Amino acid sequence: MALAPLSRSTVPPASGETVRVALLLPLSGPNAGLGQAMLNAAQLAVFNFADKSFELLVHDTKGAPGAATAAASAAIGDGAAMILGPLLSASTRAAGAIARAANVPVVAFSSDRSVAGGGTYTMGFLPSAEISRIVAYARAKGVRRFAALAPDNIYGETVVSALEAAVAANAATISRVQYYDPHATDFSPAVRALANYDARRHALLAQRKELEGNEDEVSRRALKRLEKLQTIGDLPFDALLLADGGKRLQAIAALLPFYDIDPAKVRMLGTGQWDIPGLGAEPALVGGWFAAPSPAARMDFETAYKEAYGRAPPRLATLAYDATALAMVLAQADKGANFSAAAITVPSGFWGRDGIFRFLPGGLAERGLAVMKVGRRGPEIISRAQEMFQVTIN
Repeated sequence: MALAPLSRSTVPPASGETVRVALLLPLSGPNAGLGQAMLNAAQLAVFNFADKSFELLVHDTKGAPGAATAAASAAIGDGAAMILGPLLSASTRAAGAIARAANVPVVAFSSDRSVAGGGTYTMGFLPSAEISRIVAYARAKGVRRFAALAPDNIYGETVVSALEAAVAANAATISRVQYYDPHATDFSPAVRALANYDARRHALLAQRKELEGNEDEVSRRALKRLEKLQTIGDLPFDALLLADGGKRLQAIAALLPFYDIDPAKVRMLGTGQWDIPGLGAEPALVGGWFAAPSPAARMDFETAYKEAYGRAPPRLATLAYDATALAMVLAQADKGANFSAAAITVPSGFWGRDGIFRFLPGGLAERGLAVMKVGRRGPEIISRAQEMFQVTIN
């Protein structure tokens, strides 16, 4: 079963029995803008896939667990056979508890793996999968020693745990991990500590002082070479995982060369938070690698969204599109709507606007991920995403 592109002419005729699916999004509150964009994406999917028997019930979670509970209850009361959303993990837990009691599956947009299971499936992009992919690729390219610079929060801890698992699975090592306050305005102390800058700087100054006392030609040449350096001593890592995005990532990356972490010698690695336009504007990130769904798979969606709504979609909009398309494909099964666990977790998976994906029995999404290289004008695919899942036949 696959979410291949469909035209309206290829959608099966209506069976006469209405199939209702609920969409729970934060349409008010701090995340209202993203919620509305995801609703827009879902409406595009309805236009592309739905027949007259399909009805999408939209409910506002307000970005709050209590409102998510009320929204899920209302949707189930209205006869929803599946719930799409919510977006946030706390809202997903709240809605999932109501849906589980009613035996209604939930396909949520959260990237928090702890909310998956018990009839809740998560479509969000999991940092563990991204890190597993990028570490395996880097290891194949000869990288053996890894380091991480991560925010001191749940996301940072999740990323570091995933890095530890991926490094162990690929017979590599983690040489250093440095956390920083994500609410700080100056990240210099963390970068300075990661670089062991003070010790390396002191070693340089000490060697300069020793050479300055010598009059021989060899010492003069060595001193001249040292004048061009900030520090001496190699860093204990070949690749550095920067577990952040947006303005924090740019601010941190700009500090790396200042504290003598040379991007020409240390490969910069990223998570899915690097999957945004304009990253190549920061020179220290150019040439860095990150794992993400192939951008080629979502180009048509982005074009259609811009044509329909006059602006580019946010990165998470494809989740709502794919979830809605999935619901409609399941609603149009040969023998009638089928929202069973077996149908949702079909091993061959589905084809969406972010490439192939499938749900594992535990509720997590597995995706085909490409490895991207940051360029000045945009990312470049350097290792293509898989286009088919391996299916084990018992």
